[in-house]
Amino acid sequence: MGKIIAITNQKGGVGKTTTSINLAAGLARHGKKILLIDIDPQGNATTGIGANKDEIQESMYDVLIGQATLKSIIIPEVIESVDLAPATISLAGADVYLMEHSEENQNILLERIKPVRDNYDFILIDCPPSLGLINRNALACADSVLIPIQAEYYALEGLAQLLSSIRFVQKMFNKDLTIEGIVLTMFDSRTKLSFEVMSEVKKYFNEKVYKTHIPRNIKISESPSHGLSIFEYDKGGAGAVAYEELVKEVLANNGK
Repeated sequence: MGKIIAITNQKGGVGKTTTSINLAAGLARHGKKILLIDIDPQGNATTGIGANKDEIQESMYDVLIGQATLKSIIIPEVIESVDLAPATISLAGADVYLMEHSEENQNILLERIKPVRDNYDFILIDCPPSLGLINRNALACADSVLIPIQAEYYALEGLAQLLSSIRFVQKMFNKDLTIEGIVLTMFDSRTKLSFEVMSEVKKYFNEKVYKTHIPRNIKISESPSHGLSIFEYDKGGAGAVAYEELVKEVLANNGK
């Protein structure tokens, strides 16, 4: 049964989607079969991993409203051993649908994933930068939450809201939800600020903070615009090395 990890932070621009793509690609490099689910209406994980939005007939919107199965929309092997459940802008309407179906809306995503779950080692969900019903569905179905935090001044802004949302989901829908880990992104080892942010994050999360920091690196920023993971775009570069170390930590924490 594949472990479901929701990758989320309602604060935008923290490297959430980049981490989703590179974690998927990195785990695949270690022989794991991965499903990357894009539930962000911006669809950045979809294009960032190389899918062509113009060729997508059905997306996660159709899955959430019950017009398609998850299996039917999956794009196989967007990169080796990584399948993609894509998103398009139509997903922006899913919150309205979920609101209208409030009695059952908290577990729709879990029900959609169940038929394919055994096909994968890890299922990674790239969440929208919000705390809406789409995000809540992701938390309700996930085994754990991975939170990217940017190593900058406002890093902890809004984090209390996210943690409150996680606690709400734990109480109401998913008592087994845990925090997979906290990864510091855009880390600049030349600045005092990055280390101050790291210190603050460790005060809150202690051993949940990964030892690996993702550096501020132009190649990491460029790779999604080319539809490539950092391992394909800049093999051997600082970004690829960092994400490889993060992947090893994730695998070690999961006993794999």
